[in-house]
Amino acid sequence: MFSLLRRGPGRLTPQAAHQQVSDGTALLLDVRETPEWNAGHAPEALHLPLSRLVTGAPLPAAVRGRPVVVVAICRSGHRSRQAARLLAGRGVQAKDVTGGMTAWARAGLPVSGPGDGDSNGNGVIA
Repeated sequence: MFSLLRRGPGRLTPQAAHQQVSDGTALLLDVRETPEWNAGHAPEALHLPLSRLVTGAPLPAAVRGRPVVVVAICRSGHRSRQAARLLAGRGVQAKDVTGGMTAWARAGLPVSGPGDGDSNGNGVIA
């Protein structure tokens, strides 16, 4: 019965996630696919698509041993929650951001994308 009450990895508002990234206490890992990433992402984010994470792709060196804030842009937040669970299963302290990049942008937080000098894949994990 108590297993029904068990919660998954934590969730953060975009503002709280941005604050943790700004403080250097967390890294932002964007799990969206490359076309979504190219359309706009947080400038300080690392990119590792969920499709690669699911298949066991290694985590970026910068992520190992650090708390991670997972950001995904999807209406339900399903991908970011899934990524946080996968990361937790790998022993990474992970949280996801409620509302993903849509909420991030609506909160007025920084977004890089085409035409702003950061659309060359900067931060992308190849």
